[in-house]
Amino acid sequence: MMKPFVLALVVAAGCTSLHVVRVQPETVEVGPGLRPIAAIQASASSFYFLFIPIPGGVNLDRVVNQMLIVTAKTMGADKIAQLQFHIDSCIGFWCFWKFLGQQEAWASGIAVQVLAPPPDPSADDGPEPQPK
Repeated sequence: MMKPFVLALVVAAGCTSLHVVRVQPETVEVGPGLRPIAAIQASASSFYFLFIPIPGGVNLDRVVNQMLIVTAKTMGADKIAQLQFHIDSCIGFWCFWKFLGQQEAWASGIAVQVLAPPPDPSADDGPEPQPK
C-alpha cells in the first residue's frame, strides 16, 4: 500500500521542462546586428519534504547555464537576448512552506546569431605600400 504513494511522490517531486519555438527574423526585434533564431523557456521545479529538496537542483545556474544557454548554443546561437529569470525565494515565515512545498525557477530569452557588421566605406583599406 505504501509503494504507490512513494511512487506518486517521486513522480510529482520534481521536473524540468524546456520549450523552444523557432521565430521568423523579420517578426522579432532584438537589436541591430542580431538575427533571432528561437524563443526558449527553461523551467525546473522541486518538491520539499521536511526542508529537503527532492530531487533538488532548482537554481538559476541550472535553468540559465545548463538548460537555456546549452540549448541556444546547440541551435547555433551566439548569444541570448532579452534574458529574464526568476527563482522562488523565501523570507522569514514563508520559509516554513519549505517544510512541505515546492520551489520553482525559470529562465527565458531569444537565441540570436551575431551578424558581421557591414564594411565601413570610410575605413582604411590597409597599410600603404612602403616608399622606395
